[in-house]
Amino acid sequence: MKATKMLNDIKTLLNIEVKLEEMKLENGTVITTESLEKGNEVFIVTDDEKVAIPVGEYILEDGRLLIVEEEGIIADVRDVSDDVPAKEETEDLEEETIETEVPEEVASEVEAIVEAVVEVIAPVIEEVKSEVEELKKQYASLMDDKEEKVEDKKKEDLSAARKPITRNSQPKSNKTKVEFGSGKFATTLDRVLNKLNK
Repeated sequence: MKATKMLNDIKTLLNIEVKLEEMKLENGTVITTESLEKGNEVFIVTDDEKVAIPVGEYILEDGRLLIVEEEGIIADVRDVSDDVPAKEETEDLEEETIETEVPEEVASEVEAIVEAVVEVIAPVIEEVKSEVEELKKQYASLMDDKEEKVEDKKKEDLSAARKPITRNSQPKSNKTKVEFGSGKFATTLDRVLNKLNK
């Protein structure tokens, strides 16, 4: 987060009035910014809202050149002359850090706000951390239980596969008893057949 954006957010939270400069472009479009300096945000003013100005180069009414390389952020403001090209060709730009001086009273107010926010949020963060740890423990125990069940199932399958095949101890009998001519005298054939059926 850029220092100016953070400062503007803090000013908004503290209800400090932020005075914005309004100016016009060469074509009559109204733009607004806190100050026309490198790194500040710049917006196009419409009837119902402010829109971040697109990337490009814009000439102001007073003849200065406004360069926007990141949408809504001023990259540079300079006078346009014949010797200086309108846009410098730069390659491999190193990232610049923008340092702004903050008045001591604002710095102490910001520090107090940050401390108050930390005091309020710290217990909530600790509670969330403890809940996350508890959920991790529950997840780990569920995964252990699942692994144990899988191992038990594998052991059961292996033990079932290792059981020897045994023969049924009760022989099946396919013999059926046939009686021939009951109630008549038994002939020699009848007696032989009776003995075979027994």
